Amino acid sequence: MTSTNDTTVQAAGCVLWRRSPVDGEVQVCLVHRPKYDDWSHPKGKLKRGEEALSGALREVAEETGYAAAPGAELPTLHYLAGGRPKQVRYWAAEAAAGGFVPNQEVDRILWLSPAAARARLTQPRDRDLVDTLVRQFDHRRPAD
Repeated sequence: MTSTNDTTVQAAGCVLWRRSPVDGEVQVCLVHRPKYDDWSHPKGKLKRGEEALSGALREVAEETGYAAAPGAELPTLHYLAGGRPKQVRYWAAEAAAGGFVPNQEVDRILWLSPAAARARLTQPRDRDLVDTLVRQFDHRRPAD
């Protein structure tokens, strides 16, 4: 789909999730980027030669301080950023060890219910990723 002459910016990220320590419900991690004053999923541009999944996990670690266990690939988003086409591949990823420390790129993170995360996301295109994640959990529920 992409050629060597393509100017599309290649990026990757994760919809980072965990089970709430209080009630065991799924929580989604959103990052706040002060440069853009927005709330989004952790993501970033790939380094030259970097595989998309490796880049996604690197970005999660850099932006949130958490290691992540990757799960299913989620829909790829295509949009214009700064007048250039951008493609962002996403994976569902469960948060593992780690902890957030504010940094130059991300000054806050929030762990929210899927509904609250969906409402907080700045870009409507990011909401479909939360919906896809939730559908995956719905399919995994054992029958009573």
